[in-house]
Amino acid sequence: MTQPADTISLHPEPLDLASALDAVADERSGATNVFVGTTRRYTGGRETESLTYEAYEPMAVAEIGRIVEEARSRWDILHCAVQHRLGIVGNGEASIVIAVSTRHRSDAFEACRFLIDMIKQRVPIWKRESWSDGTSEWIGGERP
Repeated sequence: MTQPADTISLHPEPLDLASALDAVADERSGATNVFVGTTRRYTGGRETESLTYEAYEPMAVAEIGRIVEEARSRWDILHCAVQHRLGIVGNGEASIVIAVSTRHRSDAFEACRFLIDMIKQRVPIWKRESWSDGTSEWIGGERP
């Protein structure tokens, strides 16, 4: 289970970087690291129109919570906020925001990198890439 200070959310609205930063603010913190994943226009030479994210939300939130706990066991995390977008995400829009506050910068950098890597590997959030030629494909395997 995550610490009460952690916030994890999945939603179809645009992500709110300011609220993620507010969620991890702490006067004990000497470092805050933020990762923002965005939809890029070109992937492998193909023009991306948009990404669509789907999730089994209860399982996804629970798995993100487990990943946050793993990060807490490795680094001295004060607060953590994870927001992931669901639905259609256009070019240049954020699909994920991760904010971590720690006492020292090395912990903040390392924890944030661990969180994004593990979320992409383990969390049941599926991504469909739609290209400008009208075709689309589920990335990382078919959606169950």
